Amino acid sequence: MRDTILTVVIVVNVLCGVLVYFMPDMGNYILLTIASAITLLAIYDAFIQKKHSLMRAFPVVARLRWVFEEEREKIQQYFIEDDLNGTPINREKRSIVYQRAKKEIETVPFGTQHNVYEKGYEFVKHSLFPKNHHHVKGDRVVIGSNKCTQKYSASIINISAMSFGSLSKNAIMALNQGAKMGNFAHNTGEGGISPYHLQGGDLIFQVGTGYFGAGKSVDGKRVFDDEVFKKNAVRPEVKMIEIKFSQGAKPGHGGILPAKKNTEEIAKIRSVEPFTRVDSPPNHDAFSNFEEMITFIQRVRDLAEGKPVGIKFCVGDNQEIEEMIKAFAEANNYPDFIAVDGGEGGTGSAPLEFSNYVGTPLLEGLAYVNQMLKKYKLKEEIKIIASGKAIDAFDIVKYKSLGADVIGMARSFMLSLGCIQARECNLDTCPVGVATQDEDLVGALVVGDKNIRVKNYHSKTIDAVKEVVAAMGKETIVEVEAKHIFRRNKAGDITSLDKIYFS
Repeated sequence: MRDTILTVVIVVNVLCGVLVYFMPDMGNYILLTIASAITLLAIYDAFIQKKHSLMRAFPVVARLRWVFEEEREKIQQYFIEDDLNGTPINREKRSIVYQRAKKEIETVPFGTQHNVYEKGYEFVKHSLFPKNHHHVKGDRVVIGSNKCTQKYSASIINISAMSFGSLSKNAIMALNQGAKMGNFAHNTGEGGISPYHLQGGDLIFQVGTGYFGAGKSVDGKRVFDDEVFKKNAVRPEVKMIEIKFSQGAKPGHGGILPAKKNTEEIAKIRSVEPFTRVDSPPNHDAFSNFEEMITFIQRVRDLAEGKPVGIKFCVGDNQEIEEMIKAFAEANNYPDFIAVDGGEGGTGSAPLEFSNYVGTPLLEGLAYVNQMLKKYKLKEEIKIIASGKAIDAFDIVKYKSLGADVIGMARSFMLSLGCIQARECNLDTCPVGVATQDEDLVGALVVGDKNIRVKNYHSKTIDAVKEVVAAMGKETIVEVEAKHIFRRNKAGDITSLDKIYFS
């Protein structure tokens, strides 16, 4: 095949030369130049380069493989996948976010595309006496135990943790401004509080294992520092503190900021070296057992002047989780909320094995934490925030039924900003300026337009939740329970989530 390809390109090159000889106009010169370049490239591929055997066997032609491989995600998304089989978020789900964010028509014609008789199909049962959704209550939840003096009235939908560094400054500003317009909260992520977070929106200040914005480096090790933390924690914009143990996309691993995205500005905010990969430690330096954890939670609460303090983790060993909650009960001291992240969580960068195979999926993790809090009589004091690929009203109603008080949403809010699921978050090449630090790409995201879309998506989704709850005959969102959500099993039978997760 190599000889055939070389023969063809050389013959074409010669013919172009003959054409120029007899018809020496500009067009033919350009044609000859192109043919000559392809010929030289073919010779280079076949005889000079040693790296790619495929190119030596198929000079020039083999390069198409890399072109198609580079564009495979886009080809798959635009030309191959249907509305339901795309991953990690299918087209139907992405479309509802775009439509709500832009206030476009969100109704669908001709019925559902879901196979309602397929294993795993889920639904709620409606009432013969539905309520008026305009009167449905329960879209705000007060977070703060009896250990807390500055309780926070939170929306049931908030922006989940995404750091400046992972996201661009324009994306962070648009999210925070949208949160301000819609009166909901914006989680800073573990990268600390940047100037772009301070746009007036309520903040959940996340303290990760790297203690960015809450600590300093001592002998090359990141340690918690009371002064650094308090300076950020007492800001009026900060309404709650979240101590992150792990995240669903890479539980037990620690955060990753690729070197390309670690600009001088971001490095200054995090107190690290610019343009180096920043790996957060997998564990906290400030505590190493439940007793020390409880002491640290109270220390953080005191430094934050009584603001709600919570912990975030992806459920791992069930016995360990029960021992932790039991320790809270025995000490009569506990966090004000627990943020449960699902193993299906998203991230800008994570090892494949951790994304695919480590951590309990949200539904099982959420249900278990809910059970344990009830078992040790702490459910009234400790609220649950659930995060794991929630997009539409049904997702929220389902998570609420399993024990969530509040829902954290990350990728859906990225979609409201214009994310097209290009899956280039870790490459600093996000084409819509959401997950990149490239100034040209960041400039394409217009804050004054996207902030309104963030607000629209939030408010329209809250309305949709109320409509679903009203159709179920409920007057408040709090009334939704696991016995009201149903799933078809392998045998084709219909079972309530109550029997699946709490029997």
